[in-house]
Amino acid sequence: MKQLLAFILLASLLCWMMFAPVYKHVYILRHALLQQEVDYLLEVSTSGQYGYIPIALIEQSRNRLAGFGLNPEMLVYEGTSTLGQAVIEAPPVPRGEGIALHLSYPMGNLFAIDALIGVPAPDKRYITAYGVQMSEFVDW
Repeated sequence: MKQLLAFILLASLLCWMMFAPVYKHVYILRHALLQQEVDYLLEVSTSGQYGYIPIALIEQSRNRLAGFGLNPEMLVYEGTSTLGQAVIEAPPVPRGEGIALHLSYPMGNLFAIDALIGVPAPDKRYITAYGVQMSEFVDW
């Protein structure tokens, strides 16, 4: 009986050690993808051409992230300016004001394995990326 219990404990510990790095890398990769998208969207949107975040850019972003296996309907984009106004399909933000973008994606059951062995999972329910960049839009 002791040998069976030792085998079960050793097997579960071995499985956890084998798969723990995999799902943590999935979390890190998803966060990096979201942060890269936020940086790209802000770089394009704050240029002198836009001054706001066009819906077309958000749709392109959803399609790019879907290519990496993320569900595009679950992506949440929230954009505001330092003036407090919305920046997604809104009037352009004048030069010198900041445009902030939050992009979030639900974690789902990514840390379910930790809960099975007693390691507390993070309290967060979403993987989030954030960025702020100054608008360069000048109204001629």
